[in-house]
Amino acid sequence: MAVSVNLDSLLDKAYENKALTEILDAPVAALSGVSEGDAEKLKAAFNIKTVRDLGTNKYFRAAVTLLDLEKNSG
Repeated sequence: MAVSVNLDSLLDKAYENKALTEILDAPVAALSGVSEGDAEKLKAAFNIKTVRDLGTNKYFRAAVTLLDLEKNSG
């Protein structure tokens, strides 16, 4: 089954029409609101270079898991 999702509000204009793999392998600054300076700080602090790195980072994933637990523990 094909799934279609509009990611335009999440991405910098240059990445809006890219394939998912290209977006995941793109620099973190491909995300809307993430500046080159922000990307450099993520690289320095966590060695995050790509959107994929950000999404698979153990600290960010742990934070999302904790938020999900809180949301579902009501």
